[in-house]
Amino acid sequence: MKNFILFFSLFIFSCSEETIFFENSYVIENINIIDPIDGLSSNKTVVITKNKITEIFNSNEIKISKKNKIFDGESKFLIPGLWDTHVHFAYQTELADSMMDLFLLHGITSLRDTGGPFDFVNSYKQNSLENPKTKARLKIAGPLIDGKFNVYDGSDHTHPVLSIRNVDDDELRKNVEMLIENKVDFLKAYEMLSPSQFKLLTELAKKNNLKLTGHVPLSINVEIASSSGLNSIEHFRNIELSMTKMTNNLLKERKAILKNKSALRGASLRSLLHNKQRMRSIYNLDSSKIKNVVDILAKNDTWQIPTLKLYKNFASKSYKSKEYDSYLNLLPKNIGENWRKTIRQLEAKEDKERMDFTKWQSSMVKYMHKKGITFMAGTDTPIGFLVPGLSLHQEIEELTNSGLTNLEALKAATINPSKYFNLHDSLGRIKPNYIADLIILNQNPLIDIRNTRKIRAVIKNGFFMNRKYLDSIKN
Repeated sequence: MKNFILFFSLFIFSCSEETIFFENSYVIENINIIDPIDGLSSNKTVVITKNKITEIFNSNEIKISKKNKIFDGESKFLIPGLWDTHVHFAYQTELADSMMDLFLLHGITSLRDTGGPFDFVNSYKQNSLENPKTKARLKIAGPLIDGKFNVYDGSDHTHPVLSIRNVDDDELRKNVEMLIENKVDFLKAYEMLSPSQFKLLTELAKKNNLKLTGHVPLSINVEIASSSGLNSIEHFRNIELSMTKMTNNLLKERKAILKNKSALRGASLRSLLHNKQRMRSIYNLDSSKIKNVVDILAKNDTWQIPTLKLYKNFASKSYKSKEYDSYLNLLPKNIGENWRKTIRQLEAKEDKERMDFTKWQSSMVKYMHKKGITFMAGTDTPIGFLVPGLSLHQEIEELTNSGLTNLEALKAATINPSKYFNLHDSLGRIKPNYIADLIILNQNPLIDIRNTRKIRAVIKNGFFMNRKYLDSIKN
């Protein structure tokens, strides 16, 4: 009713004055809207007031006063701001200060940090809250919640401090309650949790109405993890162990190895288990068990963040290409050179086993999608030489290569993450009363998903950043 009254008053005004003036607003005219639910709507006028979309009209039905700030969107396309739902600010601390700008440069207006020391990642969250127009929205889990044999313990540069060690249930309860008191946005389970620790973690998450994401702990199977309350799974990690002909034997083997009689560090212990079981599982898959696992995931509404580009990068060694080398120019010069130095030292030959694993991942996306499982787009940047911001566009492309339509891939990077955090009534769509986190593209991503990279402007919380402004961020 309110919108009708506003429109009627504007209509009367337009009849008498010939043009419509929107006070304290700016207008995008003649733009093609791509809403992740409704799809493509052509030749629209979008009115943005403060930080919200306030009105959407057919452009040929109204005439805007030249007193308004008007952007001509002819032949351009408007999509919601994107989410990267798997990032790590703390993985490379010297890069962290540049990451927010890199995300914004690529139209990523919302983020989910999936593991790092609470004080460190929270500082970026607070900076985001204080600067809503120039920093991406940031949701944080705090540290990975791991077991006695902690993986990301800072023992080497590939395993910096991202997690907290929990020797027993009592310590886990204490640490998780500390995180909850500090108002984390969700929790993340990690691989070395014992069955009792994982059970306790799910109970604490449910009690406090928090989403629980993570890797399936190696001490249990994915069916138990999903049914117990793991709301989403990152990387498909360890689900293949429940899809093989030897599932029960593999679990028995893992439990014996997890006793860690050789006193290995957590990272080494995990690598031992992965190396021993991952490809054995992939090469001995059981179609009936695959169906059973996926049916359980669907029944429990366990979402997936597959991070396809991460594994494909490692498998194909695409970071060795000239094209990939050019991407490193987006990074601060010293970091780009350090990455180049590391990459030069790595073998260039394609890894067959890893390629087989990525093919399985892709097939799982296609199969799960058909079964109605919900996906979110996430990358794990900056792990795996994935450039913050750019990597999300690469991940969206991989999702389409794995069976999602272009619109469905956009949905995985817009409205689905908003729904995950119960923000779907205000963020992730192009509708009146939604927050104006938007991207103007030069070409249609429904024709070619790579067109998400062809950014003309980014709007964050109503703040319009044209191409010149975005290029100044990079410089």
